[in-house]
Amino acid sequence: MIGQCFQRISIDVFARLAVVAVVVAPVTALADGHGIALYGDPALPADYKHLPQVNPAAPKGGTFADGQVGSFDSLNPHIQQGNTPWQLRFLAYESLMGRAWDEPFTLYGLLAERVEVNDAQTEITFSLHPDAAFSDGTTVTVEDVIWSWNILGQEGANGRYRSAFAKVVSVEAVGGRQVRFRIADPDRELLMSIGLRPIMKSAQYADDPSAFFRSGVGNIPITTAPYVITEVDPGRSVELSRDPDYWGANLPFRQGTNNIQTLRMEFFGDATAHFEAFKAGELSTMRETNAARWARDYDFPAVQSGEVVLSEVPHQRPSGMTGLVMNTRRPLFDDWRVREAMIQAFNFDYVNGVINAGVQPRITSYFSNSPLGMEPGAASGHVADLLAPISDDLLPDTIQGYTLPSTDGRAGNRRGLRIASRLLEEAGYSVENGVLTGTDGPVSFEIMVPQGSSEVASIVDIYVEALKRLGIDVRVASIDGAQFTDRRNAYDFDMIWYSWGLSLSPGNEQLAYWGPDGVDTPGSRNLMGADDPAIAAMIDAMLSAGSQEEYVATVRALDRVLTAGRYVVPIWHNPISWIAHDADLKYPVDRLPIYGDWIGFQPDIWWIEE
Repeated sequence: MIGQCFQRISIDVFARLAVVAVVVAPVTALADGHGIALYGDPALPADYKHLPQVNPAAPKGGTFADGQVGSFDSLNPHIQQGNTPWQLRFLAYESLMGRAWDEPFTLYGLLAERVEVNDAQTEITFSLHPDAAFSDGTTVTVEDVIWSWNILGQEGANGRYRSAFAKVVSVEAVGGRQVRFRIADPDRELLMSIGLRPIMKSAQYADDPSAFFRSGVGNIPITTAPYVITEVDPGRSVELSRDPDYWGANLPFRQGTNNIQTLRMEFFGDATAHFEAFKAGELSTMRETNAARWARDYDFPAVQSGEVVLSEVPHQRPSGMTGLVMNTRRPLFDDWRVREAMIQAFNFDYVNGVINAGVQPRITSYFSNSPLGMEPGAASGHVADLLAPISDDLLPDTIQGYTLPSTDGRAGNRRGLRIASRLLEEAGYSVENGVLTGTDGPVSFEIMVPQGSSEVASIVDIYVEALKRLGIDVRVASIDGAQFTDRRNAYDFDMIWYSWGLSLSPGNEQLAYWGPDGVDTPGSRNLMGADDPAIAAMIDAMLSAGSQEEYVATVRALDRVLTAGRYVVPIWHNPISWIAHDADLKYPVDRLPIYGDWIGFQPDIWWIEE
């Protein structure tokens, strides 16, 4: 039996060390209180009791076991080195503010009980909660906040932190419990994102600051989160337990959350072993991403007996982008015509039929499936106004509208391969004795994929056969988790399998995704090496938008520029999340967040009923 939970919600979307000083100057507040929203006011009042998507009466206790394919060699998700368990960043670390996943972009107080923004939108001041404490019982101090900010801005930290660090002019201690961040130019989104940086205990690394940047599993973090790491089997499993002395247990933001006593993250060599472990009752939950398997493989005895329940959870977040990314740092993929040829050669309709029985919707743009996605056809209104001044520098179809190719679903894809051949010829390549050849000789490249995913392997195998028909020599490298991460961060690949998850509130992180700094700086998410001034211009316009309507238009314009850039061979997305889980594992069916099955959903607001 499949439990379908559809909630229809109407969304109105819309490198230097910091200077430390002690000041007492007052701040004129634009936002002054328990929370802050990107546009307008937070939905919840100052005296709110709990978040709307939780069950405040949920019982505490039980064990939740989740499976992941691959391995891990680090417990520090804040640095470039190493491979950490998925979700560890959110389960084991806390920030000054907490994200409300039932609103496009609103933050409520967590380690900070109060937030203030000045009228100029160039300063944000956080007042630390007087009870905020680390898991060892020590108090969270302003010095810990400043140290955390500075360490995350250094070389070796994750690139998503360093881009914001460079924009902050100073960090100042304001009295005993306040910390103020100042930026040079107005940027409300940047100020808000500062509140989401993880806060760590500076004293843990006082004797050897460089230890923070060393990947490994021996250094258990001392954090402020509801869960602490209690057991580690390197490469195989991690156990987290609820901290009985957790400082924030009575916060409204935490009511109805973190209900499960013990969380176990189990690791498997491949997807088959992962699924078999779930069927055998070793795991509590299983996320399915393949429509055909969801319809075909989830009728095993535990489902028939009711011990396992199948739930479908809808969402309203952007599709993001998933597929094969072309590295434009390589001469072959620096030409948009070659990238378009690679897209034309990918027979989506046939691959979707083989893998998903043809039912999965295609990703049509980076923000598709949301109010932020580009609209079909030619640009109009404010979107057209934004693109008009740079129209001469835009790639074909940016303004007119870019549409991905479609086929009749048969294996041949003759039309697509003809178009691909013509584009390659226009780009200076020709077929000689069955081999595609350019000025540097035969065309050859490698597709790098993560080890363990049979679905990705099947997609790439079909694609490779099509590329061979173009005369291209393609190698597939299936890489283990740690090596895959290292090579990805160093941009050491020709084509790579990757997925960007995008939110309903894109902001400064877009610079880390496809901003110019990521072309050469290791560790960013600009895997394609996009170096297009139009992208930077649209991000700047988005960050300085004065209204919700203007903001939406700038994101739609950015979506057009990215999509017409032809950087990725896109596949499909899931507008519904498929989750199989133990029958005693519950979630608030009648109050789903707009982000659906996302960060902050499972296991955060689930509970176990014995």
